[in-house]
Amino acid sequence: MIRKIAWKEIIELSRDGRLRWSAAIVYTLLAVSLVAGRQHYHLVRQQHEQAQQAMRTQWLSQGSKNAHSAAHYGIYAFKPKLPLSFVDTGLDAFTGVAVWLEAHKQDEFRFRPAQDATAVQRFGELTAAAVLELLVPLVIILLTFSSIAGERENGTLRQLFSIGVERRTLATGKALGVAAVLAGLLIPAALVGASALVAGSDIADLSSSLGRIVTMAAAYVVYFATFLALGLAASAWVRTARATLLALLAFWIVSTLFVPRGIAEIARRMYPAPSAMEFAERVEHDIDFGLDGREPRAARNAAFKAAVLKKYGVDRVEALPVSFVGLTLLEGEEYGNKVFDKNYGDLWATFRRQHIFHQLGSLMSPFLAMRSVSMGLAGTDFEQHQDFATAAENYRRLLTRTMNTEVAIHAGQSGRAYMSGPEVWASLPPFKYEAPGLMWVLGNQRLSLAMLIFWCLAAWTIAISLIRRTQVV
Repeated sequence: MIRKIAWKEIIELSRDGRLRWSAAIVYTLLAVSLVAGRQHYHLVRQQHEQAQQAMRTQWLSQGSKNAHSAAHYGIYAFKPKLPLSFVDTGLDAFTGVAVWLEAHKQDEFRFRPAQDATAVQRFGELTAAAVLELLVPLVIILLTFSSIAGERENGTLRQLFSIGVERRTLATGKALGVAAVLAGLLIPAALVGASALVAGSDIADLSSSLGRIVTMAAAYVVYFATFLALGLAASAWVRTARATLLALLAFWIVSTLFVPRGIAEIARRMYPAPSAMEFAERVEHDIDFGLDGREPRAARNAAFKAAVLKKYGVDRVEALPVSFVGLTLLEGEEYGNKVFDKNYGDLWATFRRQHIFHQLGSLMSPFLAMRSVSMGLAGTDFEQHQDFATAAENYRRLLTRTMNTEVAIHAGQSGRAYMSGPEVWASLPPFKYEAPGLMWVLGNQRLSLAMLIFWCLAAWTIAISLIRRTQVV
């Protein structure tokens, strides 16, 4: 009986012209976004790799100069793109693609595509994730709103119950029918996405991303199952198909449009982050007057000079066996790093609190939970941006420490006039970054994952309860 009910549902849905057109539109958008996203990913990744190689070549060929000047010469670090980023671009357009690494400064990221976006583009970017998270649930609503309410209106629900069809059997058959139609829509698009993923990808990239790919597919299945259960529950509870459709559309609008904006605004107000100018002023103040506000730079320099002279047992700088200029540069960088750690630590903590609030907001919307999980698995969330920023900053510190140590050890009394050659530039290893593994991502997304699973279980619990109490009138 379940098979017959499911087959009947498949036939009726496939004959519905409105659903065919809506499904065709969603499928077309999904296929186009996958192909276009893959091409954009391949192009951007190639550009980043070429630019990173060019930076390395430029660093090695800069010629003879003072090593500290080379630290100011600097180098760009380009954030790599993971294979799944073509499915969900996440925050990449807002966080930037590269950071300049130089002495004395922990620069902010540059080249944010969102800064150059047109007014239309700021409404949102067409990605596969946007289609899956926004439009596919809408199709599920269209597939399920009349599944039980329509039978009730047509009078066939009474007939089905009168011949002994159980409510659970009816609901199971209809759920399987809708799932089959949805699978017929998404599986071809998934094959297109898989082909786009394989095309031009390295075997190593695919193997390292396999866990992310499988987990993302499973998460979207749970997300779609949630809307399927909500559709069946509403159709069993609401008396008419029209009222069911209105109720489900209202939930879709609130959960995907209003709740995310409201949660983001509340998070910003509860945990405000400083503006770029305010942040720069705080950093400058801490460097000039100390972390506690009572250690001016001049006093710190005098204390450091006295400590160095005492350490080497001399009474004047000229008698030091090492370059005092180099030691001063090393000390200045170390103190600056403490200032950056404090201020950026506070900033990252603020963003982290905002993110946790977003994750808690998933209790009001399964869309928020799915969006967070999708970005995390695609490597385009803020946590992985912070991980890259930390790796880039560690490399910046290695660069400046290597160059300043060269001055301190070899410059002697010539100080900044001392020149270093290509062998010093080559002693600095190239910048390399490896994205964190799947378990690291799941650890950051555990709250969103829990919320997504909670929504699915709650939706099916409610659906089963309402279906068992379904009335024929």
